Amino acid sequence: MLAQQIFNGLALGMGYALIAVGYSLVFGILRLVNFSHGAIYAFGAEMAMVFIGLNFGIVPGIIASMIVTGLLGIAIDKVALEPLRKKHSMPIASLITTIGISNIITNLLIVFLGSEKRNFPQLFNSGSVKIGSVVISSTQIMMCVVSLILMGVLVFIVYKTKIGLAMRASEQNAKAANLMGINVNFVISFTFFLAGMSATIAGALVGGYYQIVYPNMGFMAGLKAFAAAVLGGIGSLPGALLGGLIVGVSESMAASFIGSTYRDSIAFVILIIVLIVRPHGLFGRKGITKV
Repeated sequence: MLAQQIFNGLALGMGYALIAVGYSLVFGILRLVNFSHGAIYAFGAEMAMVFIGLNFGIVPGIIASMIVTGLLGIAIDKVALEPLRKKHSMPIASLITTIGISNIITNLLIVFLGSEKRNFPQLFNSGSVKIGSVVISSTQIMMCVVSLILMGVLVFIVYKTKIGLAMRASEQNAKAANLMGINVNFVISFTFFLAGMSATIAGALVGGYYQIVYPNMGFMAGLKAFAAAVLGGIGSLPGALLGGLIVGVSESMAASFIGSTYRDSIAFVILIIVLIVRPHGLFGRKGITKV
């Protein structure tokens, strides 16, 4: 049972890691916790459901939803956050704005798509693999494979491309980067686009895993992913991956050995313990301000 729950937790943790990546990307550039990211994750899952329902096919439908959700991320920044930056508003103003945006997105999903839970198609159905007494489904395997591939792509973009260099320069000193000819506003928009795309893939994978989506699915998942991002060191992509896996495995263990009632709280218990012992997270750098 222990080995089985570890594998179940790893698959679940990969979904949290992909959501946590969005928190880390935006925080790395703006030093802002984007609390609308959980709602963006739900929006991406719902859009994937809509496009697949329109007979786009599973892969084209997910790609289309990634683009739409990425554009939503850009719109959030351009409409609500960029004007606050231009007015040099206090950081708390942007934080509260993202909370408001989260509620707006969720309510719009309820208005246009309804509040009921809907069946999401199973993305992978190739049976299962049995290793001893441990049964690993094809869905769990593919969740891990797709998540690792996406994580590798994001790391490559951030550390091996020109736009990634511009992102890291903007993270270090936005004013200096602007003076060196870097379009910081474009870099920020691109970061929100990447965060939206990763959230959509997470929403599609988790929706396919549980075969269900609904407008409020991003609330608790977003909080757990935020806990994973802070646990790993918010702003660090490897930290987001490790934090997501720790949260996923811990949740799976808690559901099996303590009771499903406590599965949602275990992530925050671990977060509090880690922040007491290591305030900047497992891979975080000292000097980063936690919000």
